Amino acid sequence: MTTATSPAAGPSAFSARVHTLNRPNMVSVGVIVWLASELMFFAGLFGVYFTIRAQYEGEFPPAPTELDITYATFFTVILVASSFTCQWGVFAAERGDVFALRRWYVLTLVMGLIFVLGQANEYHTLVTHHDTTLASSPYGTAFYLTTGFHGLHVIGGLIAFVLLIGKTKISKFTPAQATGAIVVSYYWHFVDVVWIGLFLTIYIIR
Repeated sequence: MTTATSPAAGPSAFSARVHTLNRPNMVSVGVIVWLASELMFFAGLFGVYFTIRAQYEGEFPPAPTELDITYATFFTVILVASSFTCQWGVFAAERGDVFALRRWYVLTLVMGLIFVLGQANEYHTLVTHHDTTLASSPYGTAFYLTTGFHGLHVIGGLIAFVLLIGKTKISKFTPAQATGAIVVSYYWHFVDVVWIGLFLTIYIIR
């Protein structure tokens, strides 16, 4: 007796199931609604920054604060590049290629960690060499609130990557996990876009 092998068991079938599963559902809709609320939160932080900026005339940021634009640009490029590696991971998930998904998401995780460490080092430099703390001036308050809350969001994204990568290792890769990878990418792209706005506002426009 022979057993017929269905062609639907291949990667194309997995991809088809992923696309079907990725149609609007409660998870994706819920994440999008939540990200919209987060956008309003950051809009409020931008408002605080611009309100404080309007109170200063002349040099900004005020002395003794000095921002290293080249340093910030370097880590900004790393974070923006991580959006591309994250998206390549999504493409792998849609194909059902769990090994490529892990590679791209591990790389994204490393790049995000580099950004966080770079931000922590910048904080250390501002505090120790420029006497800029959360309580030292209104500018310090605005700077640490905006960049600090963003940094916490980046850390949240890193935790999500760790959990997702770990889940793909302890259980069989399924379309549901692929959807999870896509949802995590929504969050990561959001974090990157918010940082671009912060970078332009704080370091370039000022």
